[in-house]
Amino acid sequence: MFEIVLIPAFKDNYIWLLVRDGRAAVVDPGDAAPVIAELAARQLSLETILITHHHADHQGGVADLVERWQPRVFGPGDESITACTDPLVGGERIEVLGQSVDVLAVGGHTRGHIAYYVPGAVFCGDTLFGAGCGRLFEGTPAQMSASLDRLAALPDETLVYCAHEYTEANLRFALAVEPDNAALHERVARVAALRARGLSSVPSTLREEKATNPFLRCGEPAVIAAGMAHAAVDPGKVAIFAAIRGWRNSF
Repeated sequence: MFEIVLIPAFKDNYIWLLVRDGRAAVVDPGDAAPVIAELAARQLSLETILITHHHADHQGGVADLVERWQPRVFGPGDESITACTDPLVGGERIEVLGQSVDVLAVGGHTRGHIAYYVPGAVFCGDTLFGAGCGRLFEGTPAQMSASLDRLAALPDETLVYCAHEYTEANLRFALAVEPDNAALHERVARVAALRARGLSSVPSTLREEKATNPFLRCGEPAVIAAGMAHAAVDPGKVAIFAAIRGWRNSF
């Protein structure tokens, strides 16, 4: 397994540096400068870049990193990814730093969004967040709901390495959806303590997300009731998801 290093970027982005046997890869380098600094501090060169989707805050540093190290660049094949050498659609198994990595199709936030899974960890970009999920800029509610189901099917102990520190804001919305969820109240207190100390709330586990993230709980009675109260056309999972995602957009 990789050593996984958090590299903060911009206001609230997280870039993930993967290190194994003196070799390095990076996930979603929106900014090259902090990646270059971390690699220099560790005396590493960069072999591989993994991109989840085309937004600039996830791939803006690729050109500079490619110019310096000429790494392989994996990314969604039907999106515009800078210097992409290995286009992917989901369903592939690739090798990163000598480790097998499964590519998952998780469209919804963008049309071709992908995630990278190794046993114990998933790098999911802007599809699944701590207590939330990404906005639907290009996909449909049905597509995003299916993508979240795909992630939720991974083992419960899987660590969720998302790309933004949004957990506190997402938890405020989650409490509006499920005010009587005891696990949610416990998570709110724990995350508040972490953030007060300047620590990241990421990664979480899929077990924790399934217990507290409303977008993974669209079959739960309390979430169904909340969705029906906020424009859901029926109690089906996709309709409830669409209703609470729309509510979250204006929360």
